[in-house]
Amino acid sequence: MNGDQTVFTAEIAGIPVEIRARYPKNKDYFRDYLTGREAEITIEPSEDDIARVKESFRRADIAEGRGDRSYRLWYLENGAIHTLLAEALVQKNVLLMHGSALEMDGETYIFTAKSGTGKSTHTRLWREAFPGRCRMINDDKPMLRVESSGVTVFGTPWYGKHGLGCNARSPLKAIVSLERGETNSIVPLEAPERFPLLLRQVFSSCSPENMRTILELESKLAASVPFYRLRCNMQPDAALTAWRGMNPGKPDPV
Repeated sequence: MNGDQTVFTAEIAGIPVEIRARYPKNKDYFRDYLTGREAEITIEPSEDDIARVKESFRRADIAEGRGDRSYRLWYLENGAIHTLLAEALVQKNVLLMHGSALEMDGETYIFTAKSGTGKSTHTRLWREAFPGRCRMINDDKPMLRVESSGVTVFGTPWYGKHGLGCNARSPLKAIVSLERGETNSIVPLEAPERFPLLLRQVFSSCSPENMRTILELESKLAASVPFYRLRCNMQPDAALTAWRGMNPGKPDPV
């Protein structure tokens, strides 16, 4: 491994974090998030951290029938940075969530589902249906800062395979569980269903202390914003069906 360090500070979820990386490519990866602010947290992946990421990738590849693939070292380190950041930011009331975060008219909707369901396709329908009014905050791994004043969604450098996202923040409007269906429909998600959804889609820690904090934050999140179940056929009118269901009484935005 490269013995020289690349040290830089990135602002993630509003928190300045010093990152001590072995590979300069990881500084470039964070180029849209670099800041001159004084760091509050320091992240320095160890060889053990990188080895754990390599093993987790190997297991995932084998489980999904892709065989045992090789990965560039900077990419493995990037995975370690990702995990260490998620762990460290828990203590700042920040949760890493798997989902597609779309902002419309200054408020963000997070669509979450199993991989391959069509989150990115659905958010594209919104951008096409409401041109000039939507932007992607993050298409894969947004961060949520849970505070007494509300929940804020933040972009991260992990934009997903389509590379959609930006360094921005926006208040959370709703969380939507997305499912495929022959027709489009949306209904509120009842309180008992919200917590299991968050357990599946929010980062989980191996640290008992961090996991306790995550569960507390998830409980606050579940009580802070509306949750919905959206069944859609991925046709253009699915976006309008979803918007109407989450904005009752408002005139159509088109």
